[in-house]
Amino acid sequence: MFQDVVVESKFISLKRKGKCGLERGAKNQFSTFSNFITTINQKKEGTGNRSSPTQLVIPSIKNVRDLPPICLDVRQKQRISIDTLPQELKAPVPHQPSLPIRTKTVKDFQDDMEKAKSSGDWKAVHEFYSTTFDSFLEINAAFKKDANSPFNTTEDSGINAKFVNVVYDALLNTPQDVQKSVLKGIINGLLQEWKGPNDFFPFIQFINLTHFFNLFQNPQFSNTSTYVIYAHLLRQIAALTEADHHFLVHWIAQRRFKQVVERLLQFISLRLFPAKPEEFPPMEKCTWWIPSATKVLALFNAANSLVSPPIISYTDFYNSTLDHIDLMEEYHNWQCYGNSHRFSFCQHPFIISIAAKKVIIQRDSEQQMISIARQSLVDKVSRRQKPDMNMLFLNVKVRRTHLVSDSLDELTRKRADLKKKLKVTFVGEAGLDMGGLTKEWFLLLIRQIFHPDYGMFTYHKDSHCHWFSSFKCDNYSEFRLVGALMGLAVYNSITLDIRFPPCCYKKLLSPPIVPCDHNTLVGICDVTLDDLFQIMPELAHGLSELLSYEGNVEEDFYSTFQVFQEEFGVIKSYNLKPNGDKIPVTNQNRKEYVQLYVDFLLNKSIYKQFAAFYYGFHSVCASYALLLLRPEEVEILVCGSPELDMSALQRSTQYEGYQKTDVTIRYFWDVVLGFSLDLQKKLLHFATGSDRVPVGGMADLNFKISKSETSTNWLPVAHTCFNQLCLPPYKNKKELKQKLIIGISNAEGFGLE
Repeated sequence: MFQDVVVESKFISLKRKGKCGLERGAKNQFSTFSNFITTINQKKEGTGNRSSPTQLVIPSIKNVRDLPPICLDVRQKQRISIDTLPQELKAPVPHQPSLPIRTKTVKDFQDDMEKAKSSGDWKAVHEFYSTTFDSFLEINAAFKKDANSPFNTTEDSGINAKFVNVVYDALLNTPQDVQKSVLKGIINGLLQEWKGPNDFFPFIQFINLTHFFNLFQNPQFSNTSTYVIYAHLLRQIAALTEADHHFLVHWIAQRRFKQVVERLLQFISLRLFPAKPEEFPPMEKCTWWIPSATKVLALFNAANSLVSPPIISYTDFYNSTLDHIDLMEEYHNWQCYGNSHRFSFCQHPFIISIAAKKVIIQRDSEQQMISIARQSLVDKVSRRQKPDMNMLFLNVKVRRTHLVSDSLDELTRKRADLKKKLKVTFVGEAGLDMGGLTKEWFLLLIRQIFHPDYGMFTYHKDSHCHWFSSFKCDNYSEFRLVGALMGLAVYNSITLDIRFPPCCYKKLLSPPIVPCDHNTLVGICDVTLDDLFQIMPELAHGLSELLSYEGNVEEDFYSTFQVFQEEFGVIKSYNLKPNGDKIPVTNQNRKEYVQLYVDFLLNKSIYKQFAAFYYGFHSVCASYALLLLRPEEVEILVCGSPELDMSALQRSTQYEGYQKTDVTIRYFWDVVLGFSLDLQKKLLHFATGSDRVPVGGMADLNFKISKSETSTNWLPVAHTCFNQLCLPPYKNKKELKQKLIIGISNAEGFGLE
């Protein structure tokens, strides 16, 4: 492989032309992807309705030519402008450059490789690689599916993906001189600039795009010795126009997606924390490396969002290395400079793990708590009043017999203190709140509010989740209370046993920052039939059948744009659109009917309820940190993760009265690790009040097993407020398993210990 110094020297002329504006902290930073990525997300559900792309402000990179947008409109305008010139001003139009003709097939290449391996003569293979990677034109000629097909569709890059994969798979198995020739060709290609007539820009632009498209799949870039070349490739891709990125986003979804994402994440990690710092140039000379790589990674994230289902999970974009940097500095830079100046990872939150985001939210919350508590103290002193330690906390005093009404009164009366540390007292009961009382208050309150008899929420058995009751009422303050409870749980790092569908969290971030204008609608988001499936699967299935019905919808269904709902025993009708009761549902308008029906159920019919819930949540959690979160991440912060790792729980469990080597404890873990996932969830719910895991993992549960001195005829007992399991010393594994299964399977309704 090339040595770093040698490779870097190839780019000296490039650097002398002008430093790239992609440096962290430099005054002339590149503009972020916010506009472009927002556009991509908006087009996810309506890709057929595209307008001309908006021009991005791109960095001043003199080694990369700023090409016009890739669209037929540009070509047409250029053609018209030439045709309208007077004859005497017209210059002869040169011929458009054409790709070299390359006829080697996948089989031909594979035959050459087999011959080279058996004979040791790599001349033919070496010549192929040297020629193919010698220039932009050559690499596109080698991998183009059809020499006569145009490079102008987002759906198809025109590249033979199988051939590219075969060539790259074989590359690392070739001699070093072959691999060096490829790198040398890439360097030459990156240093080349098109100097032909402007009329050829659209053609050359596609050549450049497909060249970049092919190059970032090169497996050689997994080796740190090639990082200097890789960095310059990423810089040129990052500096392309928005229109160019538009094509790349659609093309890259068709290739070895996860491998390239992992390579980019590794590049960022090793630049931040190099195992061998001497392998890289000094950080002050290559501060643009990380912004360039992150911006290219954003293209992959945008491509992933275009596909349903996604190619990889959103968690595969997390870079856990960022958990170890100064996240609050990143957050404050982002707050101060926004999306258009100094680089911050917060400009691209998809790369920040949920654990790191939780740290940002917690520290931001702590700073707000300290600020508000300090202000309360200053106010007391300025009025010459004696300071009281209780003024530093949100003190909630409630009666168990009037839990909901007392909690509502307390939170309403102390609205200004919601961002202080929470402490709960039950009237008439001695004891200090060291965390247990707070958790018990949450558990009792949530159970009571979500009980079907209370009428605020409807439980759907098919989907195992709650949804807002559409019944009209005079006061929606209790929905605000539930929102505030969720906010307090996030604010105070409490995991709640709440079962809302993902759609709820999408609405909760619509918008993520409370608008200043109170007339602005909140909690309204784009909803689809998939969202309804997660709440009311039977109804969603019926609507799906309507969409696929092959007969005459109007005559067979005899429906109109009107829906009916039962409220307190009375059937009420609602029009989905003006005069909807007079508009029949037909084969032509049934898609509109289904969309309006879903929007009515998930947005309009519960607007007042959800708006109160929204304002309650944001009254506690109002923070720019919410802009960093996906709806799925809000759900994990509120309810925890559904991914269980009982081995991790075993490693972090504390014992009281037992040693981890005691026979009862060995029996216990043998039984638990052999449980089905359903029984493991029941055990976790029995012991902690929730079958989900906090963001920090099982270790954050502080799970404890205590020895119970009661008879072995008794079942295990749990103190959910303290995540504690009291286990009698059962005589054998069979008895322990039997008693444990009975206990965890029949705990509902036994009350709290």
